[in-house]
Parts: sequence; structure tokens; C-alpha cells
Amino acid sequence: MDAHELSAEEKIQLTHELLNKAYKRLTLETRRKPMHELISTMLSHRTTHADEEKAYYTMLERFGDWEGVMQADFDALADAIKTTRYPGQKVPQIQQTLRMIKEERGEISIDFLNDMPVQEALDWLMHLPGVGLKTATLVLLFNFKKPVMPVDTHVFRVSQRVGIIGANVTANKAHDILLHLLPPEPVELYNFHLHLLWHGQRICTFRAPKCSNCVLNGFCNYYADVREKGIDKAA
Repeated sequence: MDAHELSAEEKIQLTHELLNKAYKRLTLETRRKPMHELISTMLSHRTTHADEEKAYYTMLERFGDWEGVMQADFDALADAIKTTRYPGQKVPQIQQTLRMIKEERGEISIDFLNDMPVQEALDWLMHLPGVGLKTATLVLLFNFKKPVMPVDTHVFRVSQRVGIIGANVTANKAHDILLHLLPPEPVELYNFHLHLLWHGQRICTFRAPKCSNCVLNGFCNYYADVREKGIDKAA
């Protein structure tokens, strides 16, 4: 099969089917409370999951609750989340986010997003400091089962290498492209997101991707154009 003969629609369908088999289909179950998801995702920027978790629980252990975090001394909060990258940038973003939520909603909770239309909920989340499209879509899909498509670095890399999205597509634009190529059911979007994330972590890694072990190599542009021809020295 010539990798370039298939359309984006055909490639995303094959990718979805093959990764569903490789990693098994998942049910869409809420893993964390909405505020936990929001703040943890803000902490996770350029940070490992283990360090993000350590920062989150250290922060709440020291300051008790969101009110305590919101009113905490800058240096004390920065120290609590020091296992993350750029804690000095994240402290004001987190504290201002908590203040804005309380001022606008009367309490530090985002449960109200469940009843908002998708675009309105996206816009509301993205008006918070430090909350971009990736964080907003992740919170809405994972917590409120909204039909949105989170695109992290792994989802973006795998989609681009396979040829589902073009080389000049930005990460933000990829959210819309992938969303419109996939079935609109939240559970399908959830499976696609997590499966590509895992595939990017385990097989389609940034350096030295394990192309020979990849179930997508039969129609992958990167494999056809680079790895199979031995152009990539990591092959």
C-alpha cells in the first residue's frame, strides 16, 4: 500500500481501528474531580505525570483547600509545586484562576460547565490565565463528556507522522481537524486521544520511534518516506 494514496479520512479510520485493537477500547469514566483536573493539567505543562501529582498533593496538603491555595504566599506556593517546571509562572496563573472562578461563580467550582454548550464552555475556560485549548478540551472531555478533541504533543506527533494532518498544521488547528474526522461521540474521541497518547509514549516516540513494531506502519507517511528508506539515522 502506498502511504500517500489514502485520504486523511481513511487514515484516521484505520488508525482508530488498529489502536482500539492494540490498546483495547476504554469506557469514558471520570478519573478526577473537575477542579482537580483543571489545576493538575495547568501543573502538568512540561512536567512528568509523577512530578505533577506530587506538586498537586503537596500543595493541598500544605494549604488545605482551594481557598488556602488562592491566599497562599507566593514563595510558599512556589515551593509546594517545585517539582513542576516553571513554578514561578504557574503560581500567579493558578491563584488568579481560582480568584476569577470565585468572583464570577461565587464558589471555587467549575461543575456548572456540565450544563454549558460546548463552545461557550471552551470560551469560558480559555479566558482563565494559563488555560489554553489543550487544557480546556481535556477538562471538558474527561470530566463532562463533551465532544471535543484534546491534542497533546503525542497525539499531534502521531497524527502528523501518519499523515492524518499536514506538516504545516498547528497544534490548535489539529484540534478542529481531528474532531471533524472522527465520530462525534465523546467515548470515541476519548479512546482516540488516549490511544494516540500511549502510542506516542511507547512506540511513536520523538526520538528513535519503534517503527518496526508499529501497527500503523503499513500506511504511515513517516515510515514510507523516512524509516523504510533508511534516511533516519535512528532506524
